[in-house]
Amino acid sequence: MSITVRINGTEHHLEVDPEMPLLWVLRDILMLTGTKYGCGEALCGACTVHLNGQVVRSCVTPIRRAAGATVTTIEGLSPDGSHPLQKAWTELGVPQCGFCQAGQLMTAAALLKKHPRPTDEQIDQSMAGNLCRCGTYPRIRAAIKKAAGGVP
Repeated sequence: MSITVRINGTEHHLEVDPEMPLLWVLRDILMLTGTKYGCGEALCGACTVHLNGQVVRSCVTPIRRAAGATVTTIEGLSPDGSHPLQKAWTELGVPQCGFCQAGQLMTAAALLKKHPRPTDEQIDQSMAGNLCRCGTYPRIRAAIKKAAGGVP
């Protein structure tokens, strides 16, 4: 089946099974490997992307849901790393192993779009579905606050 989707500003015409998870289209067909496979069950958040501006878990989102839509991955957040969240992540040394960070950043970006000056409670609520095996949650919160213009 032919599916057309705009990913990071580029339109793609794909001949794929409509039930193929968006994650595998991104990673295996389009070679956008920043989005990670974590659990395959939408429980960890490593595969988080934006679909028409909304946070989705790409591991359980069939590509048919993206037909005619706009998808933004970590590669599309800012190609040169200049997004305020990416800068704050680097400045505060958020990543350890880095595996969950693309999903964390994509969730945080959606949060800041909705709440430009989020409270601790809003941050905690928004980020609760993203797991970090290294436990960098305090640095993640501080980086979100820094990117929002707050004092970490």
